[in-house]
Amino acid sequence: MKRIFLVEDDPKIAALLKDYLEKYEYEVMIAQQFDTILDEFKQVDPHLILLDINLPRYDGFYWCRQIRSISNCPIIFVSARDSGMDQVMAIENGGDDYITKPFNFDVVQAKIKGIIRRIYGEYAVAKQAELLEIDGLHLHLTAMEIEYHEQTAQLTKNEFVLLKAFMDQLHHVLSRVFLLEMLWDDEQFVDDNTLSVNITRLRRKLADIGIQDSIQTVRGAGYKMVNTWGETV
Repeated sequence: MKRIFLVEDDPKIAALLKDYLEKYEYEVMIAQQFDTILDEFKQVDPHLILLDINLPRYDGFYWCRQIRSISNCPIIFVSARDSGMDQVMAIENGGDDYITKPFNFDVVQAKIKGIIRRIYGEYAVAKQAELLEIDGLHLHLTAMEIEYHEQTAQLTKNEFVLLKAFMDQLHHVLSRVFLLEMLWDDEQFVDDNTLSVNITRLRRKLADIGIQDSIQTVRGAGYKMVNTWGETV
């Protein structure tokens, strides 16, 4: 069952959308606190987000940028603002689609279904170049998601960068300096503790999908990923 995170401050619209979409076997989680949307997003770990623009405190464009800093989860804006500029801003801030209120429920469902199929379903077959696979461990490069034996976990930006590096150089030791340079960007300070925290989180997410002890510490050198889930390379 695909999870949808619904960020809508009108309780009546939110309830109607939730009831309608659940008829199509989606699990819909409605945002509760509009100043902690990013924290709720991490807890829900959704497959898709429906995001209003006019929200208390910070608008939908702000929250879209915040989510995009850690995830490529598809985002559909749903807003009463129907100007062309708003739609342009939605796309430029990382949105995947835009629906204007008042909306037709069938149109909303059709757009959700289309994106879900493209990202996660039958049409995703055409995106083989955007997939890394080693002995059944799949790293989805667009969705920033890992999958193993039908178990999945969403990765943050840093976790994704680290895992891709480990999978690209399986069984090779990657130095802490090398990994820190990969995580560094101009907007976020990265130090040795940041690396340790992200390695710990990545190990936990791998364990959650059934892969144990694959990222190993090499004293005085760094880290390496070994194939503990399939045939030894």
